[in-house]
Amino acid sequence: MNCEIEFLAVGTGSKPGDAIILRYGDANAYHLMLVDGGNSETGDKIVAHLKQYFGPDVELEHVLLTHSDADHASGLRTVLEKIPVKNMWLHIPWLLSAEAIHLFNDKRWTADGLSAAIKKEYDIVSEIFDLANAQGTKVFYPFQGHAIGPFHILSPSKAAYLYLLPQFDKTPDPDQEAIVAASMWLGKASMVQKLIEFAKAKIESWTTETWDKELLRDGGVTSASNESSVVLYGALGDDRRVLLTGDAGINALSWAAQYAISSGLPLQQFSFVQIPHHGSRRNVGPTVLNQLLGPIQPESSATRFSAFVSAPADDATHPRKIVLNAFQRRGGKVIPTQGVDKIHYGGFPKREGYTDVDSCPFYTQVEDYT
Repeated sequence: MNCEIEFLAVGTGSKPGDAIILRYGDANAYHLMLVDGGNSETGDKIVAHLKQYFGPDVELEHVLLTHSDADHASGLRTVLEKIPVKNMWLHIPWLLSAEAIHLFNDKRWTADGLSAAIKKEYDIVSEIFDLANAQGTKVFYPFQGHAIGPFHILSPSKAAYLYLLPQFDKTPDPDQEAIVAASMWLGKASMVQKLIEFAKAKIESWTTETWDKELLRDGGVTSASNESSVVLYGALGDDRRVLLTGDAGINALSWAAQYAISSGLPLQQFSFVQIPHHGSRRNVGPTVLNQLLGPIQPESSATRFSAFVSAPADDATHPRKIVLNAFQRRGGKVIPTQGVDKIHYGGFPKREGYTDVDSCPFYTQVEDYT
């Protein structure tokens, strides 16, 4: 099956956003899927783009919100107002809160009270949910084991999502002891305190990196919301396997890898990979990259897959060069959007007005962190 993957250039500065259009099938019979909708101003661009290239009566077979952060969710409101959507996939945190109520610190919460408090904080997701229902769109939870067209959901499992929910920035405080117990059941006890006490490191200087001297390290920590991102595996044929990661961190990617292995879905054989969270160094490490993509290749080896990353042209901090190097070492042709729409054709004809692009260079100077 052919699968065209287009990353729209959305966001500016420190608000990069994600909006990805997937076309799968063949040139005369295909379905369209939208993964994330970027920031508020992105919605109109997505609508105009879809109508320009797929006709004024375009409809979307699936829309997926990978996680509830505004730079992924906001633009979907405009999309649902202006384009028919058959199936909507999103996590609805307030409707799941009753199942996680024992993981919250304040034991006075009632199920209804907790649900109302969380829903108030997720007004964008609530509006998307209401718009989908008003349109008659079918709404589904994107949990591990479900399929969206030819894509398998690798992460999160429902259990992992419920574990993460009390650790979101917008939800009430978690019960630390209950969270620790839940994390032990998930086999991820080490992540608890770090997710709650998340703090950004600063780049103090630059340092030299060579192909054989990788400075990226394991142990990076991102937010609980990012760890709830949906990770998709596209099984489109022996020579077309796709991995889409949203803002997933090391935990989510590890859960995804474990589930893929247990389900018989081959790793290290992708034709296309999304670099998570706009190229943040906190979301990947050598161990999980080796598991997903394979070991470091000899220098000057041929590329084995395309690796796209969403990042505005004027973003001084993303993508991190230390991350781009890590994907190149493992065989990736690395392509940041940086203000320009980029397409992986995946068997579809090349699009008029688009030109071929080269991989970004291997960087000998990368970020040094304290």
